[in-house]
Amino acid sequence: MSTVWQIIIPIVTLLVGVVGGFFFGVYYLRNQMTKMQNDPDMLQKMAKQMGYNMNKQQLQKAQQMMKNQNQKPRR
Repeated sequence: MSTVWQIIIPIVTLLVGVVGGFFFGVYYLRNQMTKMQNDPDMLQKMAKQMGYNMNKQQLQKAQQMMKNQNQKPRR
């Protein structure tokens, strides 16, 4: 009986960790995107990390696109 629990408990723990990590990752990513929407310097930094140099007009357009996407109702 104890060998069954030695197999089941690690599997259940792994599943709980994966599901919890996924939901935490989604929450963290959404939180960072919201911050970027309000902070042009953060958006500029992310663009540079991706290899893009954005001028002020492009930065404003990206912020507006992010803002519009957040206002759409989710299904």
